[in-house]
Amino acid sequence: MTSQTVRERQPRALLCSLVFGRFPPRVPTHHASPVTEDYALFWPSPPTPRPRRDAYISMMGRTDTPQDRGCLVGIIFFILGLGTLLPWNFFMTASLYFQGRLNTTEWSNGTSEVRKEYYFNNWMTLLSQLPLLLFTLLNSFLYQRISEMVRIAGSLVFILILFLITAVVVKVPMEEDRFFSVTMATIWFINSFGAVLQGSLFGLVGLLPQKYSAIFMSGQGLAGTFAAVAMLLAIASEADSETAALGYFITPCVGTLLTLFSYLLLPRLEFAQFYLGRSGKYEAGTTDELLKENKPLENGKSNGSVEKGDGSATLELQSSPDKSKQAFLSLETEEQRPEKASVMEVFKKIWVMALCVTFVFTVTLSVFPAVTADVRTIFPGKWERFFISVCCFLTFNINDWIGRTVTTLVQWPAKDSRLFPVLVVSRVVFVPLLMLCNVQSRSFLPVYFPHDAAFTSVMALFALSSGYFVCLSMSYAPQMVDPKDAETAGALMTFFLALGLSIGAALSFPLRLLV
Repeated sequence: MTSQTVRERQPRALLCSLVFGRFPPRVPTHHASPVTEDYALFWPSPPTPRPRRDAYISMMGRTDTPQDRGCLVGIIFFILGLGTLLPWNFFMTASLYFQGRLNTTEWSNGTSEVRKEYYFNNWMTLLSQLPLLLFTLLNSFLYQRISEMVRIAGSLVFILILFLITAVVVKVPMEEDRFFSVTMATIWFINSFGAVLQGSLFGLVGLLPQKYSAIFMSGQGLAGTFAAVAMLLAIASEADSETAALGYFITPCVGTLLTLFSYLLLPRLEFAQFYLGRSGKYEAGTTDELLKENKPLENGKSNGSVEKGDGSATLELQSSPDKSKQAFLSLETEEQRPEKASVMEVFKKIWVMALCVTFVFTVTLSVFPAVTADVRTIFPGKWERFFISVCCFLTFNINDWIGRTVTTLVQWPAKDSRLFPVLVVSRVVFVPLLMLCNVQSRSFLPVYFPHDAAFTSVMALFALSSGYFVCLSMSYAPQMVDPKDAETAGALMTFFLALGLSIGAALSFPLRLLV
């Protein structure tokens, strides 16, 4: 097709848009190259999402894909995954510190002892998970209006400030009710910023090859282990309770600062620039090669013409008098692109997996940590200080990570098996088992499993099954829909995941009272 033909078709593209009652929409251009800027001006159909970098490379025929030297990008995304769950894990693991400052004793007539119960673990769990559900619902509104840099770097800065405030409060004498209010407000805001951070980074890592999503999830899986080890070191330091708590809360400050520096380093790495679109270097290089004058192309195409594999669409490149390059999509692209299914249609295909992930987290959060953190050892002495950190938090986080990791080797039952939801529902048996352990204090239920080994064994199976079925549910759902609907399926699963966390946190109140 000649340049004259292209110039004749430009008014036709505009005319078609006017006839159908809309102007040609401007496609967001993250990479300011000559081709993409003018290409967007005359796009005659609704805008489509930006293609993945590897799809762009395949279309343009580039072979110089950069390498992740020293696995630096992988290490950075592992640190970013770790940083997203530091707020939840460090506040949860420090339950003994918070309960020590809140469990006060009141004296009546000099003899009677009355204990005021704040139910810290229940409120902490609820106020940690509600922001995730809220910001999942506000996802489309928030993320389209605030840039990625502001969302990620800004969230990390505020998380750092809130961790510093928590560390300072350790040394500040405070009345219990006020301390509880300050702590709950801190938990709400720090997890709100954590929810924004997590959602933004999930979108960012989705632009990279699949293995980086696994690396990011591994970082998240080890965040709880990191917090549990930090608590063990604080306890083992033999320092007084205030100094140990101060050192414990300084640790996530350092971790958050490292996460922030890692994110700021990301745009400087060539591999990250290539996939995340931080630089127009590769697009510009591709454009220059395609637009070289007098360079013959395959199949007799004139210079500046790029044809799709099916031959149905042609991208015409035109040199203007001022030597700038312009690109227009030929009107031969009038064939219908596959349209995405509606949210309800996608839900009808994945509803089993959606309910499974909801149920898994409902069961998990209904007793962990609200009930499990109140279990007491039958061996008094020095071991008592380490019991909850080791047998509750460390055991849970290690086995949860193992359960997630096992899914890379074993995926059973299959996604279409009726046994899968049956096994997920059967996890409800862990709720009474954990409630019948040595939870103190208790009002109604007896203790049937007082021994530490019994509690630790139940916790290990509880965590292992949680990580395994969550990971399987999240990975099966996109496989049950067409590739074009995988993104919608992922968004729906994220919503139901957050819903399960919130329901579980709400159920923890009556279950703890029932004990």
